Amino acid sequence: MSGIFGIVSKKNCADVLLYGTDYHSHMGTQYGGMAVFGRQFHRSIHDISKSQFKSKFFDDYKEMKGNLGIGVISDRDPQPLIIGSKFGTFAIVTAGLIENVEQLTSQLLRDGETFGEMSSSGINSVELIAKLITRGPTLPKGIDGVYERIKGSASILLLTEDGIYGARDRLGRSPLVIGEKEGDYAIATETCSFLNLGFRIKKYLDPGEIVFIGRSGLEEKSPGEKTNQICAFLWIYAGYPASSYEGISVELVRERCGKALAKNDNVEADLVAGVPDSGVGHAIGYAIASGLPYRRPLVKYTPGYGRSYTPPSQEIRDLVATMKLIPIKEVICGNRIILCEDSIVRGTQLKNYTIKKLWECGAKEVHVRPACPPLMFPCRFALSTRSIEELAARKAIRALEGKDIEDVREYIDHRSKKYEQMVEWIRKELGVTTLRYQKIEDMVDAIGLPRQRLCLYCWTGDYQIE
Repeated sequence: MSGIFGIVSKKNCADVLLYGTDYHSHMGTQYGGMAVFGRQFHRSIHDISKSQFKSKFFDDYKEMKGNLGIGVISDRDPQPLIIGSKFGTFAIVTAGLIENVEQLTSQLLRDGETFGEMSSSGINSVELIAKLITRGPTLPKGIDGVYERIKGSASILLLTEDGIYGARDRLGRSPLVIGEKEGDYAIATETCSFLNLGFRIKKYLDPGEIVFIGRSGLEEKSPGEKTNQICAFLWIYAGYPASSYEGISVELVRERCGKALAKNDNVEADLVAGVPDSGVGHAIGYAIASGLPYRRPLVKYTPGYGRSYTPPSQEIRDLVATMKLIPIKEVICGNRIILCEDSIVRGTQLKNYTIKKLWECGAKEVHVRPACPPLMFPCRFALSTRSIEELAARKAIRALEGKDIEDVREYIDHRSKKYEQMVEWIRKELGVTTLRYQKIEDMVDAIGLPRQRLCLYCWTGDYQIE
């Protein structure tokens, strides 16, 4: 996923933009970027795959002067882009994933369009979105036109000389929320970016809603829909604990997930632990419901290492996973440990860099409790799981069936024999004492939204058609 942040202020906004964008660093590890408009547009983009956002931009932001700005933590494309158009110059950032990039690009090329932002991965999808927007009669209608043509998801911030257009993905798969402070406005993916900067939540954008934030305040340009399919994985893993989506706290959802795991469990253990950081909330909930003590056999070396899930290459993911978790042998040795994790995606990092450390430090038993069901499908709407072959559940199915199969409904059903066989295969592959996944019904209940308002594609393969 990616995270975006914008600010409209009565004074120079560069410092708020720097820190507001930085509070999205958990959403991606490839590129960071900021653009500010004062007397002119000033933009900066850096590769942040091997360093922290603040360290790259700490000198840049001091040169940025203006009252309007947008920033991004990007999981793939360099951004923001600055575009010259019939509407004047604008800067643009996006969060999401477009499936039909090649089809749309080919069509625009046939129509005579040219693209300047080329890389080894092909067309920059942010430039593609910008080109589609400029085909509309107005900027809001151009944004609406994007949602008519793309397959996938895109939330957009577009910075003009007069203010910022904000547009939430048409089915609301990614969030977008507005904050206000003494007449200044911020718009962001993550509400955690507001808290220390003094903004209070003013409005969660509806799916497909387009707003304009200018010097005179907030204007609605296109109403949104009340039905949506927001990504459930935001609460389970991707979102920051201090954030909320649709008014629902990430931390409290994780605690409720942990409580549900404990309610459905009967294993005897000495302590409950969470894989830092995103497994911690789930483990706290498990400890509350079970009465077992919450302890920390593994601690994360936060200053140097971010999430091991988000880097684009397996080599970097493995390096981060190796180095970031430090075991505490005195807590581990001789104990039966319930280990709560947000999810099991590939399973390789959990096996090789987490569970291995527990066994090496003398754990007596290791019982793994993921807070969501087995992941069956790679995400269609954000860069998270990259291919179906990577998924631990699919590896298990392939081993059990002797081949890849398309119809996996029996393996999704937690009451079926095939589901039990799949989980047992994964348990053996991980090398743990027991493995029990969260039921999808309990996960949905923990979030607290109706099932039809959640995107559950990566677990069920079902999604709403745009």
